[in-house]
Amino acid sequence: MVFDLEMIRSTYQRMPQGIAAAREVVKKPLSLTEKILYTHLHQEQSLEAFERGKSYVDFSPDRVAMQDATAQMALLQFMQAGKSKAAVPSTVHCDHLILARDGAAEDLKNSINTSKEVFDFLASVSNKYGIGFWKPGAGIIHQVVLENYAFPGGMMIGTDSHTVNAGGLGMVAIGVGGADAVDVMAGMPWELKFPKLIGVKLTGRLNGWTASKDVILKVAGILTVKGGTGAILEYFGDGALSLSATGKGTICNMGAEIGATTSTFGYDEKMAQYLRGTGRAEVAELADAVKEHLTGDPEVYQNPEQYFDQVIEINLSELEPHINGPFTPDLATPISEFAQAVKDNQWPQDLEVGLIGSCTNSSYEDITRAASVAKQALEKGLKAKSEFTITPGSEQVRYTVDRDGYLGTFEEMGGVVLANACGPCIGQWARHTNDPNRKNSIITSFNRNFAKRNDGNPNTHSFVASPEIVTAMAIAGDLTFNPLTDTLTNKQGEEVRLDEPQGIEHPVQGYAVEDNGYQEPAEDGRSVEVVVDPNSKRLQLLTPFAAWDGENIMGMKLLIKAKGKCTTDHISMAGPWLRYRGHLDNISNNLLTGAVNFYNEQTDSVKNQLTGEYGPVPDTARAYKAAGVPSIVVGDHNYGEGSSREHAAMEPRHLGVRAVLVKSFARIHETNLKKQGMLALTFQNEQDYDKILEDDTIDLIDLRDFSPGKPLTVKLNHKDSSEEVITVNHSYNQGQIQWFKEGSALNLIKKQNA
Repeated sequence: MVFDLEMIRSTYQRMPQGIAAAREVVKKPLSLTEKILYTHLHQEQSLEAFERGKSYVDFSPDRVAMQDATAQMALLQFMQAGKSKAAVPSTVHCDHLILARDGAAEDLKNSINTSKEVFDFLASVSNKYGIGFWKPGAGIIHQVVLENYAFPGGMMIGTDSHTVNAGGLGMVAIGVGGADAVDVMAGMPWELKFPKLIGVKLTGRLNGWTASKDVILKVAGILTVKGGTGAILEYFGDGALSLSATGKGTICNMGAEIGATTSTFGYDEKMAQYLRGTGRAEVAELADAVKEHLTGDPEVYQNPEQYFDQVIEINLSELEPHINGPFTPDLATPISEFAQAVKDNQWPQDLEVGLIGSCTNSSYEDITRAASVAKQALEKGLKAKSEFTITPGSEQVRYTVDRDGYLGTFEEMGGVVLANACGPCIGQWARHTNDPNRKNSIITSFNRNFAKRNDGNPNTHSFVASPEIVTAMAIAGDLTFNPLTDTLTNKQGEEVRLDEPQGIEHPVQGYAVEDNGYQEPAEDGRSVEVVVDPNSKRLQLLTPFAAWDGENIMGMKLLIKAKGKCTTDHISMAGPWLRYRGHLDNISNNLLTGAVNFYNEQTDSVKNQLTGEYGPVPDTARAYKAAGVPSIVVGDHNYGEGSSREHAAMEPRHLGVRAVLVKSFARIHETNLKKQGMLALTFQNEQDYDKILEDDTIDLIDLRDFSPGKPLTVKLNHKDSSEEVITVNHSYNQGQIQWFKEGSALNLIKKQNA
């Protein structure tokens, strides 16, 4: 089944004329990124030579994708937008609310029972508003999108930071908060600051133990977790042509870990093969007819320094396998240096668990390469010394690799196959351990490895590598093992070495599946009733946030001054909290509980200025709100790094926080704050962060003059009656200031639709 073929046909029909018009305006050759962006301008957006990193531009994405954790809040907002049907093709995918504990069948059954209320809600809302629904067990959103919806040259947004995975099929696919998804589903323009461009030239070919995953692990080490902020990475070169479409998807997927808006590759034969292999030959034929428009102009790739803001070059033939971590996805170490790094840093050497799969690495190619390592280990008398889990990316992949015998190989080696869901990657893991706080090491083929992310243990040292390296490490049970050079002792006492992995891009017999888990929405959903129990602990209808009263905000109490890394996992944890993603008041009880308080180096312990006592962050925020006292959050660099979860913006808004003042923001989180009517501010002088004291009362004294490009003035009222005035910056344009004035972007949409 080919979804939305006429929409794709229409997109390709517009491309030649749109690209020609854009070239005429910008007066230079175009990159692939620019071609896609310029051909997706909203009809009311004027065509001009936009300034990278500065111009706010309105776009019309082709489609929207939502996963079950974020879809709840997105759809609760969309229900208020006054629309009877989603304006663009949209889908919901149930992949986050499935706990990994005992194995696929039992875990799926238990999770469907536990979250039945939420799944039923999502199914009924999808049915009512013309949204495709993928049931629990169908697969992880990004793999399902790649298999069914992604198409070269398209533009999509998704309520998950790893939406960028679709760049593997040549899309500009961008992770956003739910409010952005509401804009597009309501037929409104979607706004994005025109991104900078980073070109990544790939030469040579991968060989041996090196995989596509190692490309992005290397890039993460070069750019760091914030080096891609405000930019799109465009990969090109002969090396890019040699990578499979799913390998390209892996690289794009982890672009979220460097803060990139998205990443993409030009259309090539590998993409055409994947489209045909996944039953979309018609899309491949349409793409072939316009293939010159689905990649960058030759001049751009011949002289990349003239057309990109930054250029990185990687020779795939010389690239080593990498292992990144712990605690951050950009700490990149070549495998030849990793054993020494383990010893030098005193990381726990015994490897307790190896986990492969997830949205990043669960393709047929990934599974076959990892299985080839497992198979030869069995033949050489080895079994996994570490606990080992396998997470297929979709029911189609799971069914096919099971048919072809690969899951049986993993199980014979000692592996446990988990449900087609996110599971341990997002903290949905009931880990088998007798000490949940023990210092230990695990290694995964996932994308993120922040402290506590996988199992809630701050002492779990989580490392990220390719599936084949993870499999080899799990067999060895030792972090210092290097499969390229080291031997292992088998049960006969013989020293044996693992051979290089061998993989298959596409199943020889083709993909197969009995039930892909898709539910088609009603043609006319007006009679479908969506019921939310007012006593539910999982779901809560939204109450609109209050509009700005037009006055300066005075007397804000400092809620917390966060020290160091403060990701969306720190602001609004996942794991067991996922069950409350549809209930704003309940999930607000995790607000900033993972952030480190600058003043006492503790988490979830801040001073309540009304009582002088220390207590949990959410309780303190609720106390200020109950007393009618506004509050403010102060943070460090790249605040809000990580997931796209808009709960990290909605929770402080709900609990009375009026402003977030930091050294710098991650892109998605800054936008989410703006959408929810919050003030997202940055220090003009970063050293002013040090002037914020624990007992400060803070005033925004010129907010009545809030306007684009004009800094704001903040007065710090210290406990000793002294005062300091500092200047803060913002990036609001006039439309975003209107969101603030109305109380949220959704309030403005409702007003316009009314």
